[in-house]
Amino acid sequence: MEVADSNLETTDQLAIHLAPFGLRAFRPGQRDVISAVLARQDCLCIMPTGGGKSLCYQLPAIARTGLTLVVSPLIALMKDQVDALQSLGISATFINSSLTLPEQRDRMDRMAAGEYRLVYIAPERLRNSLFVEKLRSTKIDLLAVDEAHCISEWGHDFRPDYARLGLLRQRIGSPPTIALTATATPIVRGDVVQQLNLQDPQVFITGFARTNLHFEVTTAHSQADKFQELMEFLAATPGSGIIYAATRKRCGELVEMLGDAGLKRKVAFYHAGLQPEERRSVQEAFMADRVNIIVATNAFGMGIDKRDLRFVVHYNIPGSLEAYYQEAGRAGRDGERSRCLLLYSYADRKIQEFFIDSSYPPPEIVEEVYDYLREQNSDPIEQTLQEIKETLNLPISSEGVSACEKLLEQCGALERLDSRQNQGAVRIDSDLPSLVDLLSRDAKNPRKVLQVIERFMGDVRGERVFMRAESVAKAAELDVSAVNRALKELNKLQAFSYVPPFRGRAIHMLERDKPFRELGIDFAELDRRKRAEYEKLDRMIDYAETRHCRQRAVLDYFGDPSPGNCGLCDNCHGVKSVGLLANSTEKPMALHPHVVEAVRIVLSGAARMNGRGRFGKGMLVRMLCGSTSKEIKQFGLAKLSTFGLLEGLKQPEVTAIVDGLLKIRLLKQTELERNRPTIELSDEGDAVMRGQVPLQHTLPVERELLQRIAAAGPFVTGSAPAPVPPAAQKAPPATPPKMPPTSKPREPVPSYSPESADDGYEPCFEEIFRTDEPETMVKPPAIQQPAPRPTPVPTASTPGVLRKPDLFDSVPAQRESTAPVKQTNGQKAAQPEHYWTWRVLAAGFTLAEAAQIRGLTIAQLRQHAKLAAQDGYQVELDWLE
Repeated sequence: MEVADSNLETTDQLAIHLAPFGLRAFRPGQRDVISAVLARQDCLCIMPTGGGKSLCYQLPAIARTGLTLVVSPLIALMKDQVDALQSLGISATFINSSLTLPEQRDRMDRMAAGEYRLVYIAPERLRNSLFVEKLRSTKIDLLAVDEAHCISEWGHDFRPDYARLGLLRQRIGSPPTIALTATATPIVRGDVVQQLNLQDPQVFITGFARTNLHFEVTTAHSQADKFQELMEFLAATPGSGIIYAATRKRCGELVEMLGDAGLKRKVAFYHAGLQPEERRSVQEAFMADRVNIIVATNAFGMGIDKRDLRFVVHYNIPGSLEAYYQEAGRAGRDGERSRCLLLYSYADRKIQEFFIDSSYPPPEIVEEVYDYLREQNSDPIEQTLQEIKETLNLPISSEGVSACEKLLEQCGALERLDSRQNQGAVRIDSDLPSLVDLLSRDAKNPRKVLQVIERFMGDVRGERVFMRAESVAKAAELDVSAVNRALKELNKLQAFSYVPPFRGRAIHMLERDKPFRELGIDFAELDRRKRAEYEKLDRMIDYAETRHCRQRAVLDYFGDPSPGNCGLCDNCHGVKSVGLLANSTEKPMALHPHVVEAVRIVLSGAARMNGRGRFGKGMLVRMLCGSTSKEIKQFGLAKLSTFGLLEGLKQPEVTAIVDGLLKIRLLKQTELERNRPTIELSDEGDAVMRGQVPLQHTLPVERELLQRIAAAGPFVTGSAPAPVPPAAQKAPPATPPKMPPTSKPREPVPSYSPESADDGYEPCFEEIFRTDEPETMVKPPAIQQPAPRPTPVPTASTPGVLRKPDLFDSVPAQRESTAPVKQTNGQKAAQPEHYWTWRVLAAGFTLAEAAQIRGLTIAQLRQHAKLAAQDGYQVELDWLE
């Protein structure tokens, strides 16, 4: 039933067209988009995965006369949609290279005759001059561009053939157009409108938010940790899902490891290198639930409409937030709660940097590849990417060689080919009805062969047609050798190109004589794109490390103004609200004050270690546990006030606390050298350490350990967390305070760069000396054991003189402090609370600062100072002002 345009937007007649699709109501945003399309307005539709984008052009296609031409990137996706439409009784078809030439011609003729409501094509089809001519004689009511972000060079999946759509649209009369995508930043949206030349388009952003998806990030610091996190996630999350990894090698390893670990779910492996039949078999098994989990590269997913995916895991970070959100968004398309986990390791950034660098090879490498290929006498050139790399001894990967070939193909220097079952490939680039008249009358066999080929090809021009020499020989009544000689002669025609059969991949050179500099490759533009790719990667890292709502971070990136946070992601404390976890009835354990104090000890230890150099996680743990190892002594870490404060715990238990703080990003790791990350406070960790903000996170540590720390007392070993030195602050004061008269200048504390360490997370130092003045740096001497500084001895005239605590070695202004030194049988004695308050005040902190650090009121601080004085500690009256 066709409905008049004037009524479609204002009456319920629009809903009548839902019936053929088996639907009863529109999803959010669909009605407005469809009304605009039916009003013949150009539209840009940004709708989340699973939001029903396809209905926005399929319904108008059956509500009006004329053809809806749909440009879609994947052949498999076309076939699935066409099959679904045909099952609903809607006349639809696709035209692509999977069809034989007679089938393609038949469908093009039927398209021109108006027999179809929808025709799906790949963007490559637009190179076919015959197809474009057929379009000109067809009434096109609507052009629908799916995955429209592929048009933009700023998008995460730019495809050159998509970039030609603007020109095609003009050639076919600029019909009303709708561009659809689930992932487009404001820059990409503007570029799509410009490239398609949309006129005053209606822009619909129905929201990027996926309210049923729980986004979470787990930081893993080694491959073993990462796999353990994955196994725990899978054990807690039932149902089907996808695990994405960055490389085929990693995918293969994961499949093997999951099998060895005894996972009781069927797992399959998918990547672009599989044969078409293998890919189809894996997809069908997954859709039919014969396979529960797919481990795949990013080649898997587009066009796979499995609506009951309960999870998507990214084992490595993707290269952009667009790619991540598109892939993660494949979960929960049925609207049910689903999980999206990113297993984050900063080291994974190197993988994406490798991909970016490989995609943008330097000009001299591209020129070297071009010169090598044009010197080859064979045609086609059947050499693998690795063979070319090794022959030229190139300092790039085989992926980099592939990028060189892509650039040379884009500028018209060569053509990359795929084999077609031992068939040759013919291409004619001419508007002449026949090339026969270009041949000499004496060239009998070439004329005869050309006539046969032109009959085979029909009106197809500008694209390769595959055929067997035996079939041509039979039709021309010649033997195969005569046909091959004739084809060699025909190749001399500028408008005729024949590539003999080959196996695998091959290169057909189109330019051999033109100098490289005349190819016109814009390397300045390529460099700009490369920088943009790095910026996208930076935003992906920002997402992984953010402490704010993850869905909010995504929405902000895409320019979605929707207010508020999701309330569901890990940062919104929604980890237990998903309803998928095996132990979801267990409530998170609230942190005991003793646990909070232990956390502050760890944070304080990390801050103080940074004053002695750049250290890793292992060294921090050993220092907190009081290790007497050579490295601890060598770098003076035994002198830190936090040394040994957690000696009541085992090193693996302290490691678990450190890992937990890394996961909630109170600590962070920075890779100053390859595979040697150092540990330091984050901004939030610094604030928690100082008591400026409360610890608001659930610490991801085993419940039993938290309970033991809670029962053991606030400081586990009877000591208290040391106060925070001002030097640990992010920004040093512009003018350092003057030293008190009793203070003496301190020797500079060296930091070292040892050649090796005993684990993967050990010291990685800048080779400098740092003195008390923050900007003063001198070259280091040879590594040596730093001499201990003398400790003042109590005198008879003073109840006790305590040397200036090592805790405050980096403090520019330091009060001279005195106190009795208490020991019990050579062991550290537990100190009263007022002792730790005294140490804070003696370190030079004001009352207000001490109150924040100790979590006490001013009155309580003054009472503590009074008690400290009664115990013989020296207290100055100006401390209490």
